[in-house]
Amino acid sequence: MPTLRERLEQSKPLSGPVPMSALSLAGERIMLVGGAGFIGHHLALGCRGLGAEVMVVDNLQINNLVKLVSDPGIEPTVRRLHLNFVLDRFEMMREAGVDIVNVDARAMSDLTEPFSEFAPTKVVHLAAISSAVIADQHPGLAYDIQINTLRNVLELSRMKTAQVGQIMFMSSSTVYGDFETDSVDETVRPRPRGVYANGKYIGERMVREAWRLHHIPYTIIRPSALYGVRCISQRVSQKFMENALLNKPLYLEGGGGGRLDFTVIEDLVQGMLRALALETGLAMTFNLTYGNARTIAELADILKEYVPQVRIEERPPAPQKPKRGTLEIDRARAYLGFEPEIPLEIGYRRYCEWYLEEWDRLKRN
Repeated sequence: MPTLRERLEQSKPLSGPVPMSALSLAGERIMLVGGAGFIGHHLALGCRGLGAEVMVVDNLQINNLVKLVSDPGIEPTVRRLHLNFVLDRFEMMREAGVDIVNVDARAMSDLTEPFSEFAPTKVVHLAAISSAVIADQHPGLAYDIQINTLRNVLELSRMKTAQVGQIMFMSSSTVYGDFETDSVDETVRPRPRGVYANGKYIGERMVREAWRLHHIPYTIIRPSALYGVRCISQRVSQKFMENALLNKPLYLEGGGGGRLDFTVIEDLVQGMLRALALETGLAMTFNLTYGNARTIAELADILKEYVPQVRIEERPPAPQKPKRGTLEIDRARAYLGFEPEIPLEIGYRRYCEWYLEEWDRLKRN
């Protein structure tokens, strides 16, 4: 078995563009751990579209059904709307032929049975608290969900190394910490701050050690500032829209000058599907973003086109939030043929129009 350095040396950039229509996952059995969430259900549909058999494993507790029906702090209209989004996820996955298994992957005993029965050839680890703010408030739960589920995935994969050909780990751009320059690539040494970012970096270290010790191939994905339809993960794009519709102010920390590499979910999934299908990055880390950071104020300006009466208030910068910027995507372009297609001006306008339609439909009913 080649070492990590030898494997990287064997990995070669693509000789030319590979269209999505040329990709196939036929014959693959892909398990998505924590796959009933925002990223997971989109990825599940994409994998099915490329011919893979797909199983989603999820306990439905984090940003999902259990949270929505049990949390008394959720505004009633938002609760009903989020329930609609989650039910739409399940209906779309069922119609696409995705197997959905309700188990808690933190428990080895729970995960072992579906892992054995489904016999995945690839596993995508998505289980996490997706909000850095909430992770800091509940560090024990955040580490439990992030690290214990990944430990179980790696242990089960270790016992099936002839079967499992790839572990894909969903990391985060937050592992870079404060950007010292306007942009970063994958060679920049991570300096994570906070529970969420450190949990992600620990996960990266775990999958790299699994390669070193047990030769389990891996792909690490670092996305940034995701947005898109059926998201209920409290990302800024979603929170701005909901606050505007509930007549709550939008808080622009530091005047809204903070920059994020906003990425629509369709572009992220395109890159992930390429990494799963092309198998050129089986021991590599990829930034998968739009590759052009924009200010929070620019996001708010787009929203104001759809909700003109929105109130905007400036707040001092939040010291716990790292300074961010652009994530360079040259490696993903070279090895995966990744090319993001939807800029913020188009993607967020589509999102606003979709959300307003869903809001109006709920009000009518």
